[in-house]
Amino acid sequence: MTPKGEGTGSTLDERIAGALVGAAVGDALGGPVEGYSPEQITERHGGRVHGIVGPWNGDDWRTARPIAPYHKGDGHVTDDTLMTHALVRVYATVRDHLDAYAVAEHLVPDLMGTPRWIPELAAEALPLQRIFLAEKWLVARLHYGHVDPREAGTGNIVNCGAAMYMAPVGLVNAANPAGAYAEALDIAGAHQSSYGREAAGVFAAGVAAACAPGATPDSVVAACLALAKDGTRSAIEAVCEVAARHTDFESALVPLREAVAPYDTVGPDYRSPSLGARRPSRLHSIEELPLALGMLVVAAGDYRHAVLGSVNYGRDCDSIATMSGALAGALGSEVPHDWAKTVAESSRLDLDAPARTLTEVTGEIFERDVRRHRAHASAYAALTGTPCSD
Repeated sequence: MTPKGEGTGSTLDERIAGALVGAAVGDALGGPVEGYSPEQITERHGGRVHGIVGPWNGDDWRTARPIAPYHKGDGHVTDDTLMTHALVRVYATVRDHLDAYAVAEHLVPDLMGTPRWIPELAAEALPLQRIFLAEKWLVARLHYGHVDPREAGTGNIVNCGAAMYMAPVGLVNAANPAGAYAEALDIAGAHQSSYGREAAGVFAAGVAAACAPGATPDSVVAACLALAKDGTRSAIEAVCEVAARHTDFESALVPLREAVAPYDTVGPDYRSPSLGARRPSRLHSIEELPLALGMLVVAAGDYRHAVLGSVNYGRDCDSIATMSGALAGALGSEVPHDWAKTVAESSRLDLDAPARTLTEVTGEIFERDVRRHRAHASAYAALTGTPCSD
């Protein structure tokens, strides 16, 4: 297991690569067991999942419900990664901080108009044809409804749809959790409301905090708690308090579920949500983010342990593993090379290219931020008659 703080010497480009590759690999590992319980996963696979596995229904994946027609498994990434890479492309176009209008002007056209290889469909298709209904909402509201992008998320189901692809926001704001939180909240306003939007901000803040020199799982959780509001904060606090008592995910699976259950609206049967599920609330939280942070704590920041814990937890485990993988990767814990190689080859994706792009863009944005800060400091000094420290 990687000791806390081992990633202290990691450079920014290494942290960005670790987070983005780590998120994609976690996504691919979690995909084939998404929606099932730990007990069902153990029965299906003859024990815990320890790496990349095939589809739940084997060769019948094309027609087997409820997953059809998606080929989840064999190292294929899901919509979590497709959306994350799409957001990186928006950053590459805008080359500055993003807001809800950037989603309308750049992300939605990308989803609607540019065919890309979709691993789960084994075909080139528009990303719009793969993303879930909660993400199709972006197209319906922004392209067809012409809704104000800052308010377009209102009315959508409240889930992890926005949070799952916010790692790039945290990376662009590396070591600045408050900046990541604010930017992600603005971006996510086009997609989500309530605790779904809040989770997007807090996850981005966690990734930014993980990039700070000397960061540890505890410092990441502390940064998240300093910014999180309402049920999201309560859920993270409850889950991470329980997580701190465990050093192995096996013993933590049931206690972590019990800790998050009071805040999770979906209920015990993940595939049959309650009537009150996924509705706005100040008391509730998505399940995925608190669990990702909890697994990070259980694993003491070790990538392999955090991701396998997330995968074997079941339920929405591809998104949980996407988040825990991004956080552990940003901390500097190494993503297993064999996993990354298999996922890249099976998904027909260059997992390193988005990281290179975002590293370049992040440098440009930081230089702009410095110039903006100096201009502000100079103006403030002139207004107050005090010397400008810059």
